Amino acid sequence: MLSSFRSDSSVSNTNENDAVISTFDLFSIGIGPSSSHTVGPMRAAKKFIEELKQNNVFHKITRIRIDLYGSLALTGKGHGTPNAILMGLEGETPDEIDTAKIVPRIAQIYETDILKLDGMNPIKFIPEKHIIFHYHESLPIHPNGMRFIAFDEQGDCVASSEFFSTGGGFIIGETEIHENRKNIFRKNNNDLIKQKQNAMSSAFPFSTAGELLQICKRENMTIAQMVYQNELQWRSKGEIKKKVMEIWNIMDQSIRNGCLSTVEYLPGSLKVRRRAPGLYNKLLKDMYPQNSSNYTAIKNSLLQPLAAATRKSITVNVLDVISVYAIAVNEENAAGGKVVTAPTNGASGVIPAVLKYYLEFISEQSSEKEIMDFLFTSAAIGMLYKKRASISAAEMGCQGEIGVACSMAAAAFAAVMGGTLEQIEDAAEIGMEHNLGLTCDPIDGLVQIPCIERNALGGIKALGAAQLALRSRSVAKVTLDQVIETMRQTGIDMQTKYK
Repeated sequence: MLSSFRSDSSVSNTNENDAVISTFDLFSIGIGPSSSHTVGPMRAAKKFIEELKQNNVFHKITRIRIDLYGSLALTGKGHGTPNAILMGLEGETPDEIDTAKIVPRIAQIYETDILKLDGMNPIKFIPEKHIIFHYHESLPIHPNGMRFIAFDEQGDCVASSEFFSTGGGFIIGETEIHENRKNIFRKNNNDLIKQKQNAMSSAFPFSTAGELLQICKRENMTIAQMVYQNELQWRSKGEIKKKVMEIWNIMDQSIRNGCLSTVEYLPGSLKVRRRAPGLYNKLLKDMYPQNSSNYTAIKNSLLQPLAAATRKSITVNVLDVISVYAIAVNEENAAGGKVVTAPTNGASGVIPAVLKYYLEFISEQSSEKEIMDFLFTSAAIGMLYKKRASISAAEMGCQGEIGVACSMAAAAFAAVMGGTLEQIEDAAEIGMEHNLGLTCDPIDGLVQIPCIERNALGGIKALGAAQLALRSRSVAKVTLDQVIETMRQTGIDMQTKYK
């Protein structure tokens, strides 16, 4: 029997004390409704199929069983975990799957009891029988655990692997937990494998916010510039530009899709009515001429050096704009649409809403450089939370999702508004401080109530935190490192039923 196959497809840093990972691991394209319960399990299933092939047993498989534990078992059905796993076993990936084909394909699997492994090897598969929910059992390593077991024609077990979905679409195998917690698998792109040889260290490693700011001051760089230099260790300038704009375009598209949707209700037992289209139409009447476009025009080149940002001010009805944009993204997420983990699906509306608001109503340029500045700054903050705490609601509650997204967006907004390094750190700290203790309590296990509204409030809080930091002259009494540790301790102390 093969157990917990090893992999060499990670491009993450191998220094245990370094928080640095690629921005494009933190921000990845996936499908809703949950990065930990949908995106992660789909990647794990796809990874299991790859391992069967690598170990030359794929052709022997005639039956597969999936065991779901902890949070994946308790809320998996509402989050679409079983369907995501089936699509992963058929060879699909979250970033490339055609969302329109998921429902009919799942229906076909249930009707025929046939699953096509990697899209080519049909096996007998009865979802109700071969997907086991262990409602009262968790694997010891992480609350979001799953086990894949493959059998041959004689009924013998030929392969078994455990994976853990650690939040934000990140997955890790049981052996990597002990050897290197940063060994993550996101995509199956060949470029990631090629880059592994060059990914042994980052140009500017950091593990705390204090170190991050110290490096920026020493090197006379912004946070975004430092993150950009780290990305150059793994990708060319052209690849970085392409990926940044791909991430932003999906964010922007998810806002448009949510605002312009003609579907009245979200899927699921709650029969939640979509609100973004109605809110957007009201906003549109108040703010835009009849012939205007809702596409954000992007100017200038991402490859130009970052210029020092000038101080700007907030205008228009920010509460309405942020609320509409954030709700639009998370209604798309709840409907199983394509979104960007930022840093999770459950919190995917906060950062796009704040960034689009900035580009449309504050920026004088709406440039690619500003998008890079915003996303790279927010990514640096997200890396700290992932390294020093967690971005998994199953571990931290909703403070690990909405709280982290709010902190990331607050820091990024302060940066593009011309804030100092200290003000950016302060904005991030304030953004989390007032989300501490936030529980994860979705009704019926659906990422709808209260999740959708929380994204709107998360975006509004982010702007408030940034403005408070930008207006303050006194030195903050609480550092970002301290609030991250407080969040971690709060998550540990939080009862399981609240996360």
